[in-house]
Amino acid sequence: MIAFPSFVIPVQVGSVLSRLPAYPGSLLLVSALNLGLAKQIPADVGQLLQKKKLRIAVRDARLTFDFVWRDQRFAASAPHREPDLTISANTFDFLQLAQRQEDPDTLFFSRRLSMEGDTELGLVVKNTLDALELPVLDLQQWLPRQVVARFNQRRAQPAAAHHPEAS
Repeated sequence: MIAFPSFVIPVQVGSVLSRLPAYPGSLLLVSALNLGLAKQIPADVGQLLQKKKLRIAVRDARLTFDFVWRDQRFAASAPHREPDLTISANTFDFLQLAQRQEDPDTLFFSRRLSMEGDTELGLVVKNTLDALELPVLDLQQWLPRQVVARFNQRRAQPAAAHHPEAS
C-alpha cells in the first residue's frame, strides 16, 4: 500500500478542477461504486436509498459528484440543487477511508469528514459501509510502472493466442 503524507490539493489546482464538468466525474465514481458496492447493498438499505439525491464533495479539489440509487445500482446525475445527503472531506481523507487506513468516526469527530442533509440517511449509509466487505483501494496498482506492465501483458496475450509458435 502507498502511504502518502497528509496533503491538501493547492487552492490554484482546486480552482482549475472546479471548472471541469461535473457529470463525467460522477459517471466514473458510480462505475466504481457499482463494481465495489452495489451488489452488497442490503434490500432494506436499497429501499431507503431509492431515488435519494446523493453527493460526494471533495473540498480541497472543489469537486462534487452527484448520483442517485435506482434499480439496485448507482446512477450518475446532473448536479442536485439540494441533495438529500452530502458527504464531504479532503482528497487525502477520502483516500485514507478507501485504503482502510482511517475510520470514518475518527474523521467525523475530528471534523475532517462531514455529512449534511438527512442525518438518518447519513447514519444508514455509514453503518452500511462499515458492515460491508469492501475492497481496499490499493494505489500501488495505479503506479505508471504497474499500469504499463498490465497493458503490455494484455497486449501480448492475444498475440500469443493467435500465434502459438510465439509462446
